[in-house]
Amino acid sequence: MFKEDCIVIGGGPCGLSAAISLQEIGKNPLVIEKGNVVNAIYHYPTHQTFFSSSDRLEIGGVPFITENLKPKRNQALTYYREVVKRKQLRINRFETARHVEKKADGHFIVKTEKAEYETPYVIIATGYYDQPNWMGVPGEGLSKVYHYFKEAHPFFDTDVVVIGGKNSAVDAAIELNKAGARVTVLYRGSRYSESVKPWILPEFDSLVRHEKIKLEFHAEVREITEKSVRYAVNGREKEIPNDFVFAMVGYHPDQDFLHKTGIEIHSDTGRPVYAEDTMETNIKGLFIAGVIAAGNNANEIFIENGRFHGELIARAIQARE
Repeated sequence: MFKEDCIVIGGGPCGLSAAISLQEIGKNPLVIEKGNVVNAIYHYPTHQTFFSSSDRLEIGGVPFITENLKPKRNQALTYYREVVKRKQLRINRFETARHVEKKADGHFIVKTEKAEYETPYVIIATGYYDQPNWMGVPGEGLSKVYHYFKEAHPFFDTDVVVIGGKNSAVDAAIELNKAGARVTVLYRGSRYSESVKPWILPEFDSLVRHEKIKLEFHAEVREITEKSVRYAVNGREKEIPNDFVFAMVGYHPDQDFLHKTGIEIHSDTGRPVYAEDTMETNIKGLFIAGVIAAGNNANEIFIENGRFHGELIARAIQARE
């Protein structure tokens, strides 16, 4: 059993920011991360450009300087690696937290597949990107169906359906078209989503208007088979030949993990119960940080506002010691 004065579960930007804030009050936090640092950003599409400007992604007072206003994925990976080095954060990489249990004395036992730890404070900052939403349609589990988009090249000269109409779907559709895929976008909305990045939408709209990408609004997917996709538009059944599907329909936090720790969750919003001024949950000593606090509404908390949660947590811990 290893004893730690505080543990952060999740090594994304908000988890790293929380660890730095804890360092600043004299703590020596241990970050437990199932991948490597900022694992979610690593899994972004290779050429991803952030919605936020670089200064809004900064943590720990370390400047994030880029030539362009909005940084790309590789620039962010480099930046956060450098922050970890400069701040000398302790990170147990490639170790997955399985369970958090509170003892009678008020301390917590954090169990991973590799070890057990005892600590008086736990901060859960696990994000949501590892939990894709499922549509609940037949064939969704086929190997041809992806919930993440990385590179377009493997899909050259194939028939690809992209399901969804927000940023991830639009980005994927554009890149797939550039790589020579025949792209159909199926979106249940009636018009372009207002959340689509304003510098991306004109390019996507041009591709649709010039019939380089086929877009169907009011589209409801019925079934995915090995060779086709069946869907309906305003009740009219349709079917198109298909090789691959990208179901870009969003992600959600790991609520099962939160439930098992005893954290209460609002059934209507999926938001954990916590105090906004301290980020402490209904369990004393157990905090949350980052987008996980937003529940089902992943558009409410981003790096640019979740990075400040660590300061609230550190102040709360410092005040009680």
